[in-house]
Amino acid sequence: MITRDMIIADIIKDHPATLSVFKHYNLDCYECQIADLETVEHGAGVHKVGIEELIDALNRSIS
Repeated sequence: MITRDMIIADIIKDHPATLSVFKHYNLDCYECQIADLETVEHGAGVHKVGIEELIDALNRSIS
């Protein structure tokens, strides 16, 4: 299960299917170095994406 406090790069590494979700929400954090440090919640906040909606979409992509 993906949670808001998880690191973006770790999520993509462990669950490659989530990459399409990040792209859908225009979260291109995966392309920059900060993905190794940035949590999903922080990335969503910076890009003004609803965290609950994003978390739901990410978890659906891995189920």
